[in-house]
Amino acid sequence: MRLSLDAKASIKVGPYSRGGLSRRRVAACDHDFAPDLVLKLFGIFLPASEQLWFFFTKGAVSPDFMVDQLLWLWPEIRRAYHPHTLVLNMDNGPDTNSHRTQLIKRLVSFARRQYVSLELAYYPPYHSKYNAIERVWGILENHWNGELLDSQEKVLGLAQDMRWKGRHPSVRFIAKHYPTGVTLTPSEMAAYEQTICRMPGLERWFVWIPCIELEQARYC
Repeated sequence: MRLSLDAKASIKVGPYSRGGLSRRRVAACDHDFAPDLVLKLFGIFLPASEQLWFFFTKGAVSPDFMVDQLLWLWPEIRRAYHPHTLVLNMDNGPDTNSHRTQLIKRLVSFARRQYVSLELAYYPPYHSKYNAIERVWGILENHWNGELLDSQEKVLGLAQDMRWKGRHPSVRFIAKHYPTGVTLTPSEMAAYEQTICRMPGLERWFVWIPCIELEQARYC
């Protein structure tokens, strides 16, 4: 089962002009100033069924944040599809790349505890536009252009009202604060490296995380 994951650019909340068309006449500021708040948006897209999940937060979209949302979603995916492997399409950003130690630690734990193998398939620089969820961000921008994103409720409401292939996304606001900069020591990471497989020649771009240790031995 393939999942497309990505974090959208930060969303400044305030009476900003966003361009686009609207049926209502609205007044917006004509200069930049400090936003009322900044929201981050992390998305998970299931191309096989065109399903979307949006996770908003005022804090950081850290590796722990992303894996926690995947854990929240996992029972629904398991119940509907019973996959033995999840393929995670991601860009090679600072919080999602395959050498982000906390991400690898959390995903290894996810695979072992949920009895599902993971394949991390990364897009190289300047090619993340091919990640399926990138098309979703364009639809979302077109949907709320011309609107004033002047409150958290307005942002979440417009996101919920968006349609992708005729379906609304599931929208959640995550109030929990996640710390940034969580890393493993080199020795700790070395132990986790022994539990995963990196594709020869594409070590940074394709990583296989088996759900049980014996599978790794056969795969390697």
